[in-house]
Amino acid sequence: MNERKSDPVNDSADTDNAVDYHWLEEPAAEYAGKSKGQFLDDIERRIKMVMLRCIKVCRVLPDSFDAQHFSRQLIRSSSSAAANFRAVRRGRSQNEYFAKLSLVIEELDESLFWLETLVFVDLIPEARLADLLDEGYQLLKILSKSRKTTSERRNQ
Repeated sequence: MNERKSDPVNDSADTDNAVDYHWLEEPAAEYAGKSKGQFLDDIERRIKMVMLRCIKVCRVLPDSFDAQHFSRQLIRSSSSAAANFRAVRRGRSQNEYFAKLSLVIEELDESLFWLETLVFVDLIPEARLADLLDEGYQLLKILSKSRKTTSERRNQ
């Protein structure tokens, strides 16, 4: 009998606190023709989903000192990225928007570092984190481009 083993990092079934990750299977969002509000709504949703997936990763880590240390760092940085993106949306000026966006990029990059560390120290196989890492790098690229555009506008 080839019964599929449960994967708590990627599965959303069989738990009361399940999070639906089906949207990660969709192709990368296309932003041409979308309003700034639609763009920001989608990015906020995607960053929150990255945070929730990071939390799920941390829930399956062993109780060893190093795993729990990395877990705390990952939860802190991923939740900080999501919280700071919320603040980006409430920026009162181009300078404030730029500063908050820079914080989001820094925290998201740190989250990717901790995910890579989990792979590097053999706590989780790379294949299990590949989609999450890809999503994180896509967001990092999008947000970095947005920051560059904002910087160019500030300097005009």
